[in-house]
Amino acid sequence: MLESRHPPVSSTREIPQAADLPRHLAIVMDGNGRWARKRVLPRVAGHVRGLETVRRVVRLCLARGIPNLTLFAFSAENWRRPADEVSFLMGLFLKALHEEVRRLHQNGIRLRVIGDVSRFDARLQAAIGEAEQLTAGNTALNLSIAANYGGRQDILQAIHAMLAAHPDKRTGFTEQDLGAHLALARLPEPDLFIRTGGEERISNFLLWQFAYTELYFTACLWPDFDEAAFDAAIASFSQRERRFGRTGEQTKMALSRESSPDRRQPLAI
Repeated sequence: MLESRHPPVSSTREIPQAADLPRHLAIVMDGNGRWARKRVLPRVAGHVRGLETVRRVVRLCLARGIPNLTLFAFSAENWRRPADEVSFLMGLFLKALHEEVRRLHQNGIRLRVIGDVSRFDARLQAAIGEAEQLTAGNTALNLSIAANYGGRQDILQAIHAMLAAHPDKRTGFTEQDLGAHLALARLPEPDLFIRTGGEERISNFLLWQFAYTELYFTACLWPDFDEAAFDAAIASFSQRERRFGRTGEQTKMALSRESSPDRRQPLAI
């Protein structure tokens, strides 16, 4: 189950179907540098170890039946970091693409990179394009990597793309008009956002899409984010009462109707 054949439900216009598991999980992978510093290692050692956690979380999403995973790998603001660290991260990204894409493909995972890739060097851009093309038909998991991405930039590029395609929209447009041009336009909005590392902010990540996303913050550093930490986040999500503007009583009544055997309908995909 990957991209919907129909436009995804907007949580501000319609009420998404309730579920114990998120259909779309988004993660800020924070804490690599602090993990390394605690062990008197260079910061880059934390990034290398963090890549192992990426592999683990991808496997867990496959095992738990979570069909969409979006990881914030490098923000548009991360260019402000020391040049040697940025250079290492670009090299690590290229190395990971070369080493992992075949494995992703064998496991039925579709890879997409969202963000402005034009700032990356030609080798990295080519590797991204080849990986996306190779995995384009896969359906087990939709893995989106946000690289040189920013939520505000996503909204701005969506406006430019919409107006380029539909100049008549300059006099007015709807949420649906604009949403169709966002980076994750064909995916459901994230149900759950996880940020590791102890900070409690979303850092310009998926600003439009997080309108009704459940937020989960943990002090666990990204390299230490193991199966138990993953399951704790999912358990927290399953206990949330997702109202989408309704009262608690309305939400309970809707859940009761949805769980009734004669009302239970599969998601349209």
